[in-house]
This record gives sequence, structure tokens and C-alpha cells, in this order.
Amino acid sequence: MRKLPLILIIIIGYACAAAAWDIDKKYDGPKTPETDTAWHPDILPGYEARYVNQGEAFDGPCRSTIVRKLCGKGSRKAFLYIHGFNDYFFQKEMGERFVDSGFNFYAVDLRRYGRSKEPWQYPFNVRNQEEYFADIDSALLQIRKDGNTDITLGGHSTGGLTVAFMGAMKGKNIGVDRIVTDSPFLEWNYNSFMRNVGAPTVAFLGKIFKNSKIKQGHCDGYAYSLLKEYYGEWTYNTDWKMIYSPPVTFSWVGAINSAQSRLMKKAENIAVPILVMHSSRKIEGCNYTPEFQTGDAVLDPAMLQKRGEKLGHVREVCAIDSGLHDLILSNEKARNAAYDTIFSFIRRH
Repeated sequence: MRKLPLILIIIIGYACAAAAWDIDKKYDGPKTPETDTAWHPDILPGYEARYVNQGEAFDGPCRSTIVRKLCGKGSRKAFLYIHGFNDYFFQKEMGERFVDSGFNFYAVDLRRYGRSKEPWQYPFNVRNQEEYFADIDSALLQIRKDGNTDITLGGHSTGGLTVAFMGAMKGKNIGVDRIVTDSPFLEWNYNSFMRNVGAPTVAFLGKIFKNSKIKQGHCDGYAYSLLKEYYGEWTYNTDWKMIYSPPVTFSWVGAINSAQSRLMKKAENIAVPILVMHSSRKIEGCNYTPEFQTGDAVLDPAMLQKRGEKLGHVREVCAIDSGLHDLILSNEKARNAAYDTIFSFIRRH
């Protein structure tokens, strides 16, 4: 019998050690889905939301949530925003910017995130990035039902990966006029060995140890750069967007790894114009320093630039000077540059 490579032994051992770890006490109650899908006032003043029943998933009934703010000017232009990992839609200013510019604004809290998370679900878990297509398509159906005919699909980080991946997989049937990405998760921020060996190995093991988990670093730098109570400008629910990222499942790693790979193989299949924005610099480190306010502490902008240049046929790839990982949560100058870039892109395409 052949011996397992050392990295497999280490990862399997870690999987067994981490398999029982969870954020909360294991849920053992009934899995009763939400049946009320009517519009209701959202947690963000001036917005409204409704649940969408997404049927049965691998972990039980699941739902997504559509959030909207209409501009009230008879506009037929809409922008749909998809959040990233360890995230949900809370960017009230973002919606207001689009509404003030004549767009009906929509956002989705994906299944197992934010407003949509059910008590029996492990947060942010996924086994195939295509699971999110149904959540996005439900929102697009609502957007068209509301009378919109010009639609921009936007996404941040893993949300950026998802919308680009959706564009590549659906081609001309994507159902939107253009795609906008904010620091899309197109590549792991690891060294070559971990990108080419480590992540694929965990992805492979994820087919066997689906719910085994990898603990994340106990890093506060990015969260502290965002939260008003520390050094940032923003307020959000830290139960939904946690200061310390929770462990991710092996199957989550597999889903991301597969989506990145399949996206690049089908990159030319993206049939609508696509914008890829990223920060101008990468920030190293774990715990907060003032430098965290000047760049991307999550992904490597150079990697995003390289991969972004291969997406679609009509593309724009650009750096936002001193932008944070979530560019629209950057300092005022940087986020204004991001908004200007988005609106200019929409006008041109």
C-alpha cells in the first residue's frame, strides 16, 4: 500500500481535529422554513426586503433574501449587488448612491448569510458555487418584474467570483447587460505551493470530509479598519459579518477552487462587458496597524489584475488607489474613485 504524502496526512489529521468544531451548539431542532415571502421593511431604514424560498439544499430548507430601494423616478435601470464571504448587505450608502444616480438598487443576502441564514445552517457554507445562481436568478426575476430593462450585476470578493463565474457558465443567457466586480476572489492569496498543491488537496478531501473545517487566523486588521467602534467608518452586525472569520469547510474550499478554475477555463464565454476593480496595493499582516487603511489585506491585487485581464472580450481592469479589500468601504477619496469608475463603465457599455 502506497504511503500518503505528508501534506495529506497533516490535512486529514487536522480535519479530524477540526470536524467537531462549530460556532454555536449543534442545532437539533426542527428545520421549518420561512413561508412569508411578502415585502416587509428591512433592517436598513428606507429599504424593503423579502425572502425567497430556495427549496431543499444539502443541509435542509434554504432561502435567500432580496433587498431593494427604488429610485421613484420611473427608472428602468437597475443595479444588483452580491456580497462577499463573511458578509451580508449593509452598505446603505451604496444603495443611496445608485438611487441618487437614477438606478433602482437591489441586493441579495445569499443562502446561509445574514438575513437568509437559518438556525440549522453552518454560516457561509457551500459545496458548489453554482448553488448561488438560483439566489441571483430569483433577484433578476424580481428586477424584471419591477419593469427594469437595463441591468448591471455587481459582486464583491467571493460575490465577484460568483457573478463572473455565472457569466462564464451562462454566456449569452446571463440575463444582464454588464458585470461589475469589486476585488473579485479570482485567485487564492497564497504562495505557489499552496495554490497549486495545498488548496487542490483540501478540495479533493472535501469530497470525502465535506464538513471538516479549517480554522482561520485570529486576525482583526481588516475588521478594525472597517468598524466605526475601532478605526473605520462603518457599523454592521458582527454576528453576520464576524470580526474573526469562522472556520471554513473543506467543501467550501473545494467550491471556491472549482469555481476559480472553471471560470478561467471558460473566461472567453463571458458575453457581456465586465469591469474588474482592485486595490492599488497588497497589505501584509494580521493585527491592525494604520497601513490596513491603505490597501487590500485579504487578496493580492496583482493576481486579480493578471486574471482579470483574461475575462470576457470587452473588459476593463483597473486599480483604485489605496482602496480597501471592499473598495466601497474605503476612505472617501478611494470609494468615490470606485463609484466614478462603476458609473463611467455603465455609461460606456
